Amino acid sequence: MRHFRWSFVVTAVLMVLAGWWGYAHRGWPGLLQALWITAILGVLEVSLSFDNAVVNASVLKHWNEFWRKLFLTVGILVAVFGMRLLFPLVIVAAATGLGLPDVWHMALDNPAEYSRNLTAHHAEVAAFGGAFLMLVFLNFLFDEEKELHWFDWFEAKVGKYGTEGLAVLLTLLCVVGAMRLMPEARKLAVLIAGVTGVLIYIAVKWLSNLLEAKEHDPSVGAIISQGSIGGFLYLEVLDASFSFDGVIGAFAITNDVVIIMLGLAIGAMFVRSMTVFLVYKGTLQEFVYLEHGAHYAIGILALIMFASVHYHIPEWFTGLSGLAFILVSLWSSIRHRRRLAAEEVTAASQPG
Repeated sequence: MRHFRWSFVVTAVLMVLAGWWGYAHRGWPGLLQALWITAILGVLEVSLSFDNAVVNASVLKHWNEFWRKLFLTVGILVAVFGMRLLFPLVIVAAATGLGLPDVWHMALDNPAEYSRNLTAHHAEVAAFGGAFLMLVFLNFLFDEEKELHWFDWFEAKVGKYGTEGLAVLLTLLCVVGAMRLMPEARKLAVLIAGVTGVLIYIAVKWLSNLLEAKEHDPSVGAIISQGSIGGFLYLEVLDASFSFDGVIGAFAITNDVVIIMLGLAIGAMFVRSMTVFLVYKGTLQEFVYLEHGAHYAIGILALIMFASVHYHIPEWFTGLSGLAFILVSLWSSIRHRRRLAAEEVTAASQPG
């Protein structure tokens, strides 16, 4: 439980702040309502982002201790304040032409108007996030160096014929499909957002590969030579793609931007703690299909985001679809361990 200690401390502090905020505005009924909604939002964020924690851990397990701690400290600040508070404000500011201070006052004084402006641009954000997440999934699926396959009959085939170029092609086709769901006036904006998601993914991976190629270059410092700068950017953009879906879903529960930030911050802290647990406990090595399940959950989330540019997808469905893949992969991992253990016992019992 020591990996979750700070999450419980931060949760206690943020719940106190949520209670105070609710009491200051609506008295005791407001306090109870604020505490209840904040707790719901924290659970919502965890359910939507568990697969994010698994993918983060799969990347962090290759990093040195310095870069791990940097991501788990500075990265969590960016995740909480940047992606879950500042990023939505920037979107509304760009949509309305207002400055960030004016948008912040709108969020506090007229949350319904803030919510309306934010959700009005959900299609563009969904196309961006869907494109980025789809590339994460497809490049994992097409990784020919992946030795262990969850679905042997399927993954072995696509791993043999799939390439990064094919991943980009399929993602762009998804972007075009999402664009065709939009009215004429919105098509270009959605197309640009989706293509931007593809370009940012390619740019971040290029930077990461460039730094890794210089790993043995003595002129490059040890920190940069790890390639973790590119990885740091990769994980931050990945978190942005996950987190905005939670922000949009939060407005289906409440329009209070302060309560939304506090609730999602609690969820983000627990996602961080789960990432730390998975890295230092070697859980990914113990449950070998967990990483696979997380990436399949990402693929489903990407498809949901593309579909959500036109269709309303309930938040409970989004959360449960990802959780289902995680649970099935966990069950598959347990069966895999038992099968290996049985084979070892059988081999040991065979005469020399």
